[in-house]
Amino acid sequence: MFEHLPAMHRKDREISLQECEDILKKAEYMVMATADSKNIPYAVPLSFVYYEGKIYFHSGMHKGHKASNMAENPYCSVAVVGDTLPVYAKNFTTYFESAVIFGRVREVSDEVYKKSVLFALAEKYLPEHMDKAEHDISASLARTAVYEISIDSISGKAKRAK
Repeated sequence: MFEHLPAMHRKDREISLQECEDILKKAEYMVMATADSKNIPYAVPLSFVYYEGKIYFHSGMHKGHKASNMAENPYCSVAVVGDTLPVYAKNFTTYFESAVIFGRVREVSDEVYKKSVLFALAEKYLPEHMDKAEHDISASLARTAVYEISIDSISGKAKRAK
């Protein structure tokens, strides 16, 4: 499906798969793009966790533009930005690292696994409050959807200080 993607323009900035995964582990947010049945794109920022080799996020149950697009078309693209630093080094520039993923999104239906993903999200964003996680996750589980993005293609690039 993704073989037709063009090669990276700045090959000198291409980073390894391991570096892409490191960005996924530490980045705070991602932007996920989907398209509806008329191919109208929609991009939305989301909190997420990279867990067991896949990307996960949570949402309300089957409501809104994002949910509608995912139901119509499982293909998505995700952009994640890691560390950034605007600098003046002979000119205005920014040191950065980023990863772009193409994949397919599906809802997680297994309740036990869904809970483990929600615990991973809680641990990522609020590790100091994990003593409340069991109560809060259990209380909201029935009204929370968890989605998994399988990674079909991943690439990344970076501009770093030399």
